[in-house]
Amino acid sequence: MSRSGRNPDKRVRTARKRSASSTRWLERQLNDPYVKQAKADGYRSRAAYKLIELDEKFGLIRGAQRVVDLGIAPGGWSQVVRKLAPKAAIVGIDLLPTEPIEGVAILQMDFMDDDAPAALEAELDGPPDLVLSDMAANTVGHKQTDHLRTMGLVEAAAWFATENLSEGGTFVAKVLAGGTDNDLLALLKKNFTSVKHAKPPASRKGSSEWYVVAQGFKPRAR
Repeated sequence: MSRSGRNPDKRVRTARKRSASSTRWLERQLNDPYVKQAKADGYRSRAAYKLIELDEKFGLIRGAQRVVDLGIAPGGWSQVVRKLAPKAAIVGIDLLPTEPIEGVAILQMDFMDDDAPAALEAELDGPPDLVLSDMAANTVGHKQTDHLRTMGLVEAAAWFATENLSEGGTFVAKVLAGGTDNDLLALLKKNFTSVKHAKPPASRKGSSEWYVVAQGFKPRAR
């Protein structure tokens, strides 16, 4: 306890086999209020609050009937959807294993696989009205390469959304600093009545991530 009566930030002692960057990550996790709140609320990750905050700003989830969660692992976003739209049919996909979530169909496969779109459609009784994507490519440490790989996933998610959403549907995806590139932005503006970028408070200040929120899907624009 400090002289002011407040607990100082928790520090992590550097173990012999732990790198300095790993130690900094652990310290950040231990002192992150969103991490602590996620544990208290039963969410699997702090990312749940990013979706909660986006929903509070844009009204994304309540009333949704069929939802696709691209990059579902570890499951925080689908947990939020289950809570706010308990009657919605939800299907998620991820290359990584994801622990079961009651009321959510989970596919462990690569979204970029040619069979993935049909597999997702087969789990829903009708077209989705909400497509969520928190996908990001594994980083290789080269900024330009990492950006291109992640934006490639965003583009694939956007094409999936424009080919499958029901009229009036919504698409939400994680993008990187600078937002959506011109070609993708043009695609979204052509197919949705509203396209906006947002950085929810739960997104760390030092992070390059933003989210694009496209609402009011127009099927005739396909």
